[in-house]
Amino acid sequence: MPQRLAQEESGSAVAEFVMVGALLTILTLSVIQLGLVLLIRNTVLDAAAEGARFAALADNGLADGVERTSQLVTVALGPSYAEDVSASYGSYLGHPAAIVTVRAPLPLIGLIGIEHGLEVEGHAAVETLD
Repeated sequence: MPQRLAQEESGSAVAEFVMVGALLTILTLSVIQLGLVLLIRNTVLDAAAEGARFAALADNGLADGVERTSQLVTVALGPSYAEDVSASYGSYLGHPAAIVTVRAPLPLIGLIGIEHGLEVEGHAAVETLD
């Protein structure tokens, strides 16, 4: 009887290794993908904030902020992430502000993902010479 049980369990270590290995591989790739998404989001958000600060300067306009944001995103991530950048004047926390909005792809598998799935805004108080 014990000899029969030993024969039935042969090969189970290999099957367990494959199942656990596949699970750990999926988990590792998911964490790496999450890190990539957060890197892209933070980079685009920082570029939008810098573009808003640039547009809010007294001698600059919205077009300058859009251009600055596009340059920063293009250098950091590539031109496909800087295709939809817009700017406007508005109010943020009750103060006049320059608002730069960037819509970029949201990567789901590697860099492939949902077009315009990520939208961030950068705000900066408008500077005046009064």
